[in-house]
Amino acid sequence: MRPLRDALAGLKRAPLLGGLSISAIGLSLVILGLFGLSAHNIGTAISDVERRVEVVGYLLEDAGSARVDIARQEMESYPEVEEVRYVSKTEALLNARRDLVEFSDVYEELRVNPLPASIHLRLSEGFRSPEAVAGVAARLRGYDFIEDVRFGEAWVEQLFALRRLAAGGATILGGSFALVAVLLIGTSVRMAILARSEEIEIMQTVGATESYIQRPFVIEGLITGLLGGLIAVGLTRLAYSILRSRFEGFDSLVWLPDSWILLGVLAASGLGVLAAAFSVRRELGRAYAV
Repeated sequence: MRPLRDALAGLKRAPLLGGLSISAIGLSLVILGLFGLSAHNIGTAISDVERRVEVVGYLLEDAGSARVDIARQEMESYPEVEEVRYVSKTEALLNARRDLVEFSDVYEELRVNPLPASIHLRLSEGFRSPEAVAGVAARLRGYDFIEDVRFGEAWVEQLFALRRLAAGGATILGGSFALVAVLLIGTSVRMAILARSEEIEIMQTVGATESYIQRPFVIEGLITGLLGGLIAVGLTRLAYSILRSRFEGFDSLVWLPDSWILLGVLAASGLGVLAAAFSVRRELGRAYAV
């Protein structure tokens, strides 16, 4: 309890400096929070598109319903397949009339439905890579009543190239922003400790041990990092609300997962502890050297 009381007393003795440190940490982490918000929404958008990846098998005219039903049960047992959907010839024609409005007159004049029945396989999460999709398409081609198989190979490859690019960019930019945040946190905490260098010297003079001196400063760094992290969460949430309410096109923006927020606040607290421990150790080393 004594280190906690000393840490709170230290913040009370220099409220302006403590407030500046907390604000600097909060503002530096807001940049990281906004980047995380952007990265999360980009990933969510790509995942939504990935969920639409389907392998479509077009049936021969003489495909018997019994064989198709048995095959559908087999396909539903595939670990790669999330959903199997059968589209009849009639349903295919209705879909074409609805989706291809410019050809509605042509479809209305048809006496014979030229569109084939089809089986649509929606793939499970984790099985939407180009290799997995191609593997499911190959298995579908193995059925003798399947005339053709389509899955948009080029489109699937481009989609996953986009995901890899987004992941790589997120790693590089996120790491850069995190490094900037660490430097700012370290600088702000070090300034607070340097401002109390005389206090540290007095404690050394009366024979206080290094751990005794360090503990209040480390706890102070923890409190500073925690409050800065909470401020960053609040400001990021405010920016999110403003974007959704005032700018067209941002209404579908989604908020960060709770696990990300908790991890961010814990990381801010941990950075505050590490920065304080490093700075006070450095200050103690200088004092002993003198």
